[in-house]
Amino acid sequence: MAFQDFDLLKERQRIDNERKLKRNVTIGIVVSVVVVAAVVAIVCIDLNTRNDPENPAKKTKPHDDKDYSVSKSLKTTVKTVCASTDYKATCESSLGNVIHSNPSQKHQPKDLLKASFSVVSNELDKAMKQPSKFKLDTPEKKEAFEVCKKVISDAKQELNSSADTVGKNDIGTLTWKKHDLNNWLSAVMSYQQTCIDSFPEGDAKTEIKKALQNSKELTSNSLAIVSQFSSIISSIQKPKRHLLSVSKNRSSHAENFTTWMSIEERRMLKVDPPKQKPDVTVAKDGSGDFQTINDALAKLPQNHHGRYVIFIKEGEYNENVLVTKKMVNITIFGDGSLKTIITGNKNNVDGIPTLKTATFAAEGDGFMAQSIGFRNTAGPEKHQAVALRVQSDRSIFLNCRMEGYQDTLYVQAHRQFYRGCYIAGTVDFIFGDAAAILQNCLIDIRKPMDGQKNTVTAQGRPWKEFSRTIVIETEIDDIIDPQGWLPWQGNFALSTLYYGEYNNKGSGSDVKNRVKWPGFKVIKKGEAMKYTVGPFVQGDSWLKGDVGTPVHFGLFN
Repeated sequence: MAFQDFDLLKERQRIDNERKLKRNVTIGIVVSVVVVAAVVAIVCIDLNTRNDPENPAKKTKPHDDKDYSVSKSLKTTVKTVCASTDYKATCESSLGNVIHSNPSQKHQPKDLLKASFSVVSNELDKAMKQPSKFKLDTPEKKEAFEVCKKVISDAKQELNSSADTVGKNDIGTLTWKKHDLNNWLSAVMSYQQTCIDSFPEGDAKTEIKKALQNSKELTSNSLAIVSQFSSIISSIQKPKRHLLSVSKNRSSHAENFTTWMSIEERRMLKVDPPKQKPDVTVAKDGSGDFQTINDALAKLPQNHHGRYVIFIKEGEYNENVLVTKKMVNITIFGDGSLKTIITGNKNNVDGIPTLKTATFAAEGDGFMAQSIGFRNTAGPEKHQAVALRVQSDRSIFLNCRMEGYQDTLYVQAHRQFYRGCYIAGTVDFIFGDAAAILQNCLIDIRKPMDGQKNTVTAQGRPWKEFSRTIVIETEIDDIIDPQGWLPWQGNFALSTLYYGEYNNKGSGSDVKNRVKWPGFKVIKKGEAMKYTVGPFVQGDSWLKGDVGTPVHFGLFN
């Protein structure tokens, strides 16, 4: 599973670091839920680029001790670019090596930002070159390494996307691309942790963690540089005046609309699914173009442009489905979440890594699902068993149903929006590292096994530090314990977590008996606004107006 170890900035440090261009990157990843008569939670993560608490010496250890000879002004530029990072020595050394290898280039700040992505990619290659040293002597370890190869490949793709974005845009435009860069780099960090957590406890897990330590530091540095890039540029040079007009013209987010969906595609969701003409139809009874979803996906046109729509007729489809990263802008819709159901029973107890247990996995960007049910029927005794795993950026789920027990909904990475969905489970059944917002969703807590306790969310997992969860404008039943939150073990990680609640109602919403941990907060309106659709997932650029998706911007009250 993908968990991340990041620290929470103290207010005094934040102010001081901002003044000195040393503020750490903070990316809150939250699930914001509004429901009626239901128990809800919101998953969020702050991806603070901090040093590993289990390996504090890494803070100042250089990535490479090679010296480099460059001009004084270029050394100053490198130091300025690296000033906002936690691993400054690693940053300065890695970028210094890039300069040393290409002395004829000018190496402007934009070039150094792009180079920071390249050194992460190179480090990932080095980490994965020697699988024999990880002692893959059991089927479980071999399966875990297969997960590693898959997610590290995904990480490299996202690093390439980041580098391409930087290369194709001028400095002024990059300010508007910051959210995309943060999104991709956060996923790169998440993928590395997914790799580590796929291994069972033991020597192999220790070795893979050690192998990825440098790449995680370098990814942290890239995130920090992106976060502070505007300030870095301002401190080095004054922006050209014409860039101001570029920023003003981009305020409508028109470019984001066109790169995401055409106007014609955005109108699509305004039409009731059964009335919308699909590209192909899947029907178990043989009345459609295909009898299985996998067959329909296997026959996707190679050069199809725009959105590809698959209608799945009523029926129970017993198959594990993967919408790969190459399958972009795919829509599936059914006859209803209780009529069109995709089901499976893969699980962790049978030796399958959690990522691979998903009945349905959506990885390709722009994925949409409507009126579909996703199930994992492995049962509570099989522990981790995912019904739906979502890695797709700017993905949308409308009136869908996710049913399982432990780990039902895996919001793995990137920006996601759920509206009018039903999610059922027992333990940690909404978890992951995505910037995912759940709106008007019903969360149903199932009866757990004897000796188990129900936990709705597990962002970053409680046995990891820096967990983040927020509940906003939610009706909470009295099934929730008055304390609200459950520790993992003693006082571990209680000082680094951030659990917030705002303007909830219902018999379980009273906060007077909530835990007294330092990180638990009853937040105010201004803080809650940060986790709404617009500012948190940039939803105003892909969900607003003629997109047609039912969505509420801002707070309800």
